[in-house]
Amino acid sequence: MDALTSAVDAHALLGIAAVALGMVLTPGPNMIYLVSRSIAQGRRAGLLSLAGVATGFLVYLTAVTAGVAALFAVVPLLYTALKLAGAGYLLWLAWQAVRPGGTAVFAPRELPPDPPRKLFAMGFLTCLLNPKIAIIYVSLLPQFVRPERGHVAAQSFLLGLVQIAVAVTVNGLIALSAGTIAGFLNRRPVWLRIQRYVMGTVLGALALHLAADRAKAVAV
Repeated sequence: MDALTSAVDAHALLGIAAVALGMVLTPGPNMIYLVSRSIAQGRRAGLLSLAGVATGFLVYLTAVTAGVAALFAVVPLLYTALKLAGAGYLLWLAWQAVRPGGTAVFAPRELPPDPPRKLFAMGFLTCLLNPKIAIIYVSLLPQFVRPERGHVAAQSFLLGLVQIAVAVTVNGLIALSAGTIAGFLNRRPVWLRIQRYVMGTVLGALALHLAADRAKAVAV
């Protein structure tokens, strides 16, 4: 286990954590559903829904990890394409954060109460059907892997667990405080604009950094 952990580059851990934080703070289907559910039905409902979302993360991560080593070994040039695609997606998210007329995540629609099993299932399906999550694992995650260190699949899985930990922690805090945050921001629209521009700037800077990274994949 120590050998597998040491194979992960410290910069890669910090990089995927920064990307995960920027992306989880950018409103998407998961956040909108969790906030809506927490405001409409309470914190427990939000956390049950988050458990379903986290399970969806693990399903994606397991599926992608199984094919990462083969992907690098067979077609290492795809590393560059994946890196550029990931950087482009981050730029798109940055634009979505700063563009005029964006949807305010803390002004969600009302939802009817659902039983615990359905809350979990809806969180799970919301995650599986979220294109942002697919792109995280297919396009962004591989560019933080360093094949020359070995254990490519293990690196991918551990990096993915970092992303999941960041996403679940932040979404959990948001679900617990959704009502308070919504009231605060609805009374202070300037803070909503500040949040959007800060997140857009962070995501844009990450995209440019990743696109300029000269690291190359090495077949294992």
